[in-house]
Amino acid sequence: MITRRTLLATAVALSALSLTTTSPAFADPDTALAALQEKVLSTGPNGEGPSPASSVTLTDEELTKIKSMNATAAIVMHYGGNDWAQAQINGLRAQFGEMGINVIAVTDAGFKPEKQVADIETIMAQKPSIIVSIPTDPVATAGAYKAAADAGVKLVFMDNVPAGFTAGEEYVSSVSADNYGNGVASAHLMAKALGGKGEIGLVFHAADFFVTKQRYEAFKATIASDYPDIKIVAEQGIGGPDFSGDADKAASAMLTSNPNLNGIWAVWDVPAEGVISAARVAGRDDLVITTIDLGENVAISMAQGGFIKGLGAQRPYSQGVTEAKLAGYGLLGKKAPAFVALPALPVTKETLLEGWKAVYNAEPTANVKSSLGQ
Repeated sequence: MITRRTLLATAVALSALSLTTTSPAFADPDTALAALQEKVLSTGPNGEGPSPASSVTLTDEELTKIKSMNATAAIVMHYGGNDWAQAQINGLRAQFGEMGINVIAVTDAGFKPEKQVADIETIMAQKPSIIVSIPTDPVATAGAYKAAADAGVKLVFMDNVPAGFTAGEEYVSSVSADNYGNGVASAHLMAKALGGKGEIGLVFHAADFFVTKQRYEAFKATIASDYPDIKIVAEQGIGGPDFSGDADKAASAMLTSNPNLNGIWAVWDVPAEGVISAARVAGRDDLVITTIDLGENVAISMAQGGFIKGLGAQRPYSQGVTEAKLAGYGLLGKKAPAFVALPALPVTKETLLEGWKAVYNAEPTANVKSSLGQ
């Protein structure tokens, strides 16, 4: 079970890792950002060490065997209202297609645990072979996932796992970006944009959600250890489901209470859009914003030289591909790594086109390209 004590212990351990691996070289943001792409700082929800996505493979013989099973899969999302979720789904669909696995349902819980439980119960009536999912709440949804596991469904999780679950028993594996690493990246990008000094605020996710806690703790630990001239003077949690609207209100309050605020960090791209809105209303064109996740709207802001000065990106399409392969491991009874993680990806205006391709396995949208003057 992921308890507050476990989360705090993980945060402390990861903070220590950041301190031992980043000092003194990470006093320079560019050096720090380059090094992040060569390692994974995150551990899994139960403290597991990360395995690389490149280690997850299926032979031609194994693919042939999977195709003969006529397996079906359901994708049970916590929230579908961003580009990250759609990229995950696209990666899953593409890889499942290559494996001859039919996707029979894709659901969106709107970040409501009770809706996700209902989604799982509805899907179970269709007797899926596989469920790939990200729990909205590790405790509230655990019973529904346990019922699916007991029925023989092969479970693969994105980022978070239900409370009390053990890899290789109730579920096959979990796959994540290096969320701690992306939190570190967004801190270095903030420091670079501010020239290493200033006052900042944080808009974090006020929920028991493992990966967003990792981002928040990583950002704070990195600022504290590497940038003593940057002071965190305001923090506000948001619970959603209107993450953009909630972040707008939180940022507006910060800007009113702290007129000398130089920057605001947002936990992912949709809250960052709310921070952008607040900055515009306040006439704070000089405000620096960094975040995590390369959604189209924050990409456009970055491309135009706007508020978003940089972000740490996940690799959701590749995550989806890896999750589908691990579902194949479950069907085959093949031993799988407990936790698979993909490295952090720092993105700035200068690396936006390359970063977009790495995140989505596709060319940037027309809106992003036109914002870059292409």
